[in-house]
Amino acid sequence: MPLISDPNLLTGYEHAEDAGVYKLSDDLALVQTLDFFTPIVDDPYMFGQIAATNSINDVYAMGGRPVTAMNIVCFPIKTMDKSILRDVLRGGLDKMREAGVLLVGGHSVEDKELKYGLSVSGLIHPAKILFNRGAKPGDRVILTKPLGTGIVSTAIKAGAAGPDMIHRTTECMATLNKKASDLMIAAGGIHSCTDITGFGFFGHACESIEDSGVGLEIFSSVLPLLDGVQDLVEMGMIPGGLYRNRNFRQALIEKKPSCPDWIYDVCFDPQTAGGLFFSLPADRADALVEKMRAQGIEEAAVVGEVVTDHPGKIVIS
Repeated sequence: MPLISDPNLLTGYEHAEDAGVYKLSDDLALVQTLDFFTPIVDDPYMFGQIAATNSINDVYAMGGRPVTAMNIVCFPIKTMDKSILRDVLRGGLDKMREAGVLLVGGHSVEDKELKYGLSVSGLIHPAKILFNRGAKPGDRVILTKPLGTGIVSTAIKAGAAGPDMIHRTTECMATLNKKASDLMIAAGGIHSCTDITGFGFFGHACESIEDSGVGLEIFSSVLPLLDGVQDLVEMGMIPGGLYRNRNFRQALIEKKPSCPDWIYDVCFDPQTAGGLFFSLPADRADALVEKMRAQGIEEAAVVGEVVTDHPGKIVIS
């Protein structure tokens, strides 16, 4: 059955965008997204914060302003204490308040496993949408959060992550991309943007150059990485999603000998509530990173450039 064409649908799921955008008028469009998942940390309050952040960040990745949200809950009411659900919802609500998002309802079902997330609606001007494609030759690409959250989450489940690592990683995943998005938009000249989530750094980077005339050169030595991730990789703390991401995308990646094997693996690691990954003219990149770091986004870095000599592919050196 063919899809119904609607000229007001500015982007849907055709190009793996972070959210759908529907034009309401000449100067207003609706941004819609949804995400939920099982716990990745032991603390239910922090799980609620992380899950809410992961959902809300999709609106920031489109350049939009999140406005309302609805809770999505699956809960094993017969086997888990209601206080856990209360803490999860409290964490999500606190994060929504931080983002200026109004909770307007939600839905819950009984399930064998706890799951939580949000459906989020936001607003944007139709002419100011940031798509995951559109990078131009000579652009620099910026990443605003460190990689490795999937690996650390695996270590947490195995009891192999220390309290400092857990705290650092949890805080990273619970940090909204609001400030990074505001600074990025204020800088202007952004050609493409996405956020790094379940498909990993390489997966989302591949989406940004798919079916285009450009490729990416990534510099492994400047990629922001969570402290201790190298040790975890070498211990074998590898999530299953990393292998799936690598099997799906490795044909589009060329690894130079100068890139360590463990960093190459981390670039396939499925992230939760990862940073923004965006392209902009080279002469604006360093100044924007400096401003981001001064505003507390300490891991922001120029991690590569957009090139034309290997279109549709990524070379990491």
